[in-house]
Amino acid sequence: MRLAERAKNISPSPTLAIDSQAKKMIADGIKVINFGAGEPDFDTPGHINQAAIKAINSGMTRYTPVAGIEPLRRAIADKLARDNGLRYDPGQIVVSAGAKHSLYNAFQVLCQEGDQVILPAPYWVSYLEQIKLAGAEPVIIRTRLENGFKMTPDELEEVITPQARAIVLNSPSNPTGAVYTREELEALGEVLLKHRIAIISDEIYEKLIYDGGRHTSIASLSPEIKEQTVVINGVSKSYAMTGWRIGYAAAPAHVAKAMADLQSHSTSNPTSIAQAASLEALQGDQKPVAAMVAEFAKRRDYMVERLNAMPGINCNRPGGAFYVFPEIKQLLGKSYRGTAINNASDLARVLLAEVHVAIVPGVAFGDDTCFRLSYATSMENIKEGMDRIERVINELA
Repeated sequence: MRLAERAKNISPSPTLAIDSQAKKMIADGIKVINFGAGEPDFDTPGHINQAAIKAINSGMTRYTPVAGIEPLRRAIADKLARDNGLRYDPGQIVVSAGAKHSLYNAFQVLCQEGDQVILPAPYWVSYLEQIKLAGAEPVIIRTRLENGFKMTPDELEEVITPQARAIVLNSPSNPTGAVYTREELEALGEVLLKHRIAIISDEIYEKLIYDGGRHTSIASLSPEIKEQTVVINGVSKSYAMTGWRIGYAAAPAHVAKAMADLQSHSTSNPTSIAQAASLEALQGDQKPVAAMVAEFAKRRDYMVERLNAMPGINCNRPGGAFYVFPEIKQLLGKSYRGTAINNASDLARVLLAEVHVAIVPGVAFGDDTCFRLSYATSMENIKEGMDRIERVINELA
């Protein structure tokens, strides 16, 4: 049976071998410290669970409108107005099976063969694949640790061509935790407005911001920028609801309609019960979010301090999300007990094999001189994991 070219062009995850090996080790009874998790380690708050149970018991188990139930879309519109200063009608909001699904819909309706999509690196791995699946060409901007892994207006201007159709903006960022300030977004926005480039703004980590920082949605900067932007968000990260699979997009009316039309022929509506839970997440008690953020901040501070104390590791203090992305350029060319460390993938293999620590090498995100660690795990695990990593780093020769 012949595969379509788009299926053959999907790149396998570069972390699959390490993840598979880690799972096998765990199954064999080995204690692996896993820093690969892309989800909060907290339980979904009880009042959200109860809303789902109530929905089941009341018979809310049938099809809903493709773009989501009206009360949820109204609640999302209220949230965007309250938290982000953005005014959308419920008809401009499309609820999907996770923010990843919302992103897929956006790329599919905005991009086609011959288009280019600007993608700052390091990037979340699925952006690259979704751009390719839409038939477009990813154009990579290499950001720098010394600049907080944030692109500058000059770097953006340099890669723009007549084929540039869209850009992906992810703040706070996966994998770096970088958060763009309002002033930085305004400078980027001027360039994007001038060239009429659509903005796909992934804001899924917006509530996970530390040190008194504030999230700014680029769509809030002006009516003109808002008309060029698709805002992507969801409940997964902020409310510890990754498995519920509810994301959403807010967009100009014609874009939202196209996304809903596409979804009507792929998944139809997202799960009715999860929509009821998400409505409660947005309208109910927000204290669990604040408690989660406070705990994440403590873990981040400890992890950054430990990493920067290790020779040859340079780690930024991320402003958001729940990842750190330390750079290991000074370690490249060294070896561990005869095994060469030429990139972060080599280090990841050594750490898993020798001290049973699973990290995600930066090759997955477009930069194999760095690796990603998630602090969405217990402080006990973080302390033990840092001890194990430190033993390996201290033995590099």
